[in-house]
Amino acid sequence: MVQRIWNFSAGPAVLPEEVLLEARDNLLSLGTTGIGVCEHSHRGKAFVAVAEEAESLCRQIAGIPDDYAVLFLQGGASLQFSMVPENFLDRNATADYLVTGAWSEKAIKAAGKYGSTHVACTGKAENFSAIPTDVSYSEAPAYVHFTSNNTIFGTQFRTEPSGYSDDAFLVCDASSDIFSRPLDISRYGLIYAGAQKNLGPSGVTLVIIRRDLIERGSTDPAEMLQYRTHAANDSMYNTPPTFGIYLMSLVFRWILRQGGLAEIEKANQAKAAILYDFLDSSSLFHATAAAADRSLMNVTFVTGDAEQDAAVVSQASAAGFSGLKGHRSVGGMRASIYNAFPAAGVSALVDFLKQYEAAQ
Repeated sequence: MVQRIWNFSAGPAVLPEEVLLEARDNLLSLGTTGIGVCEHSHRGKAFVAVAEEAESLCRQIAGIPDDYAVLFLQGGASLQFSMVPENFLDRNATADYLVTGAWSEKAIKAAGKYGSTHVACTGKAENFSAIPTDVSYSEAPAYVHFTSNNTIFGTQFRTEPSGYSDDAFLVCDASSDIFSRPLDISRYGLIYAGAQKNLGPSGVTLVIIRRDLIERGSTDPAEMLQYRTHAANDSMYNTPPTFGIYLMSLVFRWILRQGGLAEIEKANQAKAAILYDFLDSSSLFHATAAAADRSLMNVTFVTGDAEQDAAVVSQASAAGFSGLKGHRSVGGMRASIYNAFPAAGVSALVDFLKQYEAAQ
């Protein structure tokens, strides 16, 4: 097998090797069925068992109570940008958005097609380098939306927003830090996350939604765009992304083997500290996000010179470090170190950066 290199990609991102090895074994035959996992009917007993286990493990990991539905959908977070307001926002209502990066900008833009939107805060003036502390909600928002981790700018909410009307419910785009730490599901009305960073491969979107909200949702959208449709059909109204759901079930098992979300958080904190401690001590490299809001998932950093940043990325790539180039909108460098990224890879990157700095 070709030797695997350190994959710092922001997504699709690294998966646990033991998960990939188990999936490889099941490509030709899922267990003893004699049929590969990609070939099973989504309505057959073998795959239904996979889907049921995926939901059960998901609930176990995050402590999801019965009054929340767990859905495996398609379309990524980008579809949720529209699906949320299409179900819960009308022309006579307002939704509040905490704008902390490019993805929340896209989310509020999509919502504006369905009803009024209110910017509760924005970090744009500071190039989204920090989570704003000055938040002002509208009087009676239908819901409050935030993006828990900002992949492009390397910031992350430490806790959920608060202080909004009791009648509003909290919506979270958790695509890039879902299951990276413990969650209090009861604080949310709806959480959505693309799978391709912490949960599995691209092509699956996890949605956790309170059942009473499902019933409150508008009946105007097309059936495929109503949460009630998918909840009533156990995420199988249409053919679901079966291989993606299967891989998610394996990742969920892997999370439990690590000790659950509390242990996952400890591991993520330790990994990130290795890189941030170096950046704070370096005379060449520095982190771009405010210290209080630094992401544990996406570490963004620069040298201060775009040409040197490009040279670092080029030499790192040649040395076996892939995916370090910062997002095209901001440049610099970005090390994405999601749940499955090994601590050894972070240490190897720090060693490389130290050697590069010493050679300057």
